[in-house]
Amino acid sequence: MKKTLMTALVSACALLAGHAFAANAECEGKALDKNGKPLAGAAKTSFMKKCEKEAGPSACETQAAEKKLAGAAKNSFVKKCTADSAKK
Repeated sequence: MKKTLMTALVSACALLAGHAFAANAECEGKALDKNGKPLAGAAKTSFMKKCEKEAGPSACETQAAEKKLAGAAKNSFVKKCTADSAKK
């Protein structure tokens, strides 16, 4: 029983990390200035935080739907997921 629970937990963590990485890669590709040059330093950091924050809730909503969560469980999951993605 414990082995099954641990396997499910590890799978869920890998899924969450995969979504975060996909959002990060997408934001990296968009981190360009108006001349098409890659952003650097504080401008890139600011852009990445904003981009990942905007991408976060939709990814969290998708994960909640995949898990078939509803009501308070869905709200709690999305809130925690969004907070966790904002910390990164």
